[in-house]
Amino acid sequence: MMDFASLANQVMLRCDQLGAITQSPGIVDRRYLTPQHRQANDLVAQWMREAGMTVWQDAAGNQWGRYHSTDANARSLVLGSHLDTVPNGGKYDGMLGVIAPLAVVHHCFENGIRFPFHIDIVGFGDEEGTRFGSTLLGSRALTGRWKEDWQLLRDENKVSLPEAMAEFGLAFDKVGDATLKPDSVLGYLEVHIEQGPVLEDKNLPVGWVTAIAGAKRLNVQLNGMAGHAGTVPMDMRQDALVAASEMVLAVESIASQFGIVATVGRLETKPGAVNVIPGQVNFSLDIRSEHDHKRDAALQLIEEVFRDIAQRRHVDVNWQQTHHADAVHCDPYLSQTLSQAIQLSGHNAVSLPSGAGHDAMAMDAICPVSMLFVRCKGGISHHPGESVTSADVAASLQVIYRFLDAFSPDF
Repeated sequence: MMDFASLANQVMLRCDQLGAITQSPGIVDRRYLTPQHRQANDLVAQWMREAGMTVWQDAAGNQWGRYHSTDANARSLVLGSHLDTVPNGGKYDGMLGVIAPLAVVHHCFENGIRFPFHIDIVGFGDEEGTRFGSTLLGSRALTGRWKEDWQLLRDENKVSLPEAMAEFGLAFDKVGDATLKPDSVLGYLEVHIEQGPVLEDKNLPVGWVTAIAGAKRLNVQLNGMAGHAGTVPMDMRQDALVAASEMVLAVESIASQFGIVATVGRLETKPGAVNVIPGQVNFSLDIRSEHDHKRDAALQLIEEVFRDIAQRRHVDVNWQQTHHADAVHCDPYLSQTLSQAIQLSGHNAVSLPSGAGHDAMAMDAICPVSMLFVRCKGGISHHPGESVTSADVAASLQVIYRFLDAFSPDF
């Protein structure tokens, strides 16, 4: 009988150990192609070897381990997540998705349990994009979507991506060696903390993900007319900030109307003096949905409303799209198997979308994907307060094991 509680305690301890590998003392901060990235890879590789896995690091710096099937010619089921973090982040975002399946594989190894498929566990080197500003570098390397113009990316110290790779012992022009052949991969399962409050609100330890929201981001600029705060009458003003305020409220209203999420997270006012009418405002817009058509319809209406407000307020409005990622829907068979595994583990199999991006978005280009969310306290993530319980981790381990036991390579 599998002792999920003891395995969960081991997972918690290992997340503590990985969380201590940081480039900024006192906080969790581990970035792509740094000495701390290598140290994390080395530690995970050690644990993989102890679990009876064949270990390697690929041409993009991702850490791999394979638990071999009874069939040498079998295809692979990939499980994993990322090992990098945001600055001053938490110790479960990403890391849990590598260490949890590894604990299950270790148990299988010690008890002589094998499967009719290989189990590959991967710790992606870069998901957050913290160092070079472009996300999912690790997983996109596996799908053949590594971009040539990434050679121009530089970090805050002006170190280029090719230079950082060379320092790490890799070569920018050899990243193609990391690309996986789609016919070698059965599917991808990513275990991840929810990063939201839904599971906590439902008092459930785990849930399965229906889709990863597609997102668009825009920068919006309003140009009005700056003027003296005491001398320009209210009905003669071209106040860019008042117009922006109406627009922010419109974003909230339209998002609610369409059942999506939209956020104005940054707003800058110029000239920014206490006694000057704001002449220019720049703000960001992040809009997401698991249904791209809903997101795009909402955005179209938002743009129409922005133009109406600008005309009425006598300001000019311009916007530029800076990001576009379509929604990724999880595979029906993998999701069904995951849902059944949750039920067999004694829990209500609730489904929910992911509003945050994950490596599964990239992996969808080459194989079916699925995700298991684990409850996190207060929905807090990307923050030192990020927290999970050992009991919830134990629940996730049981689900992973039952998923592997039920998974058929012939689906």
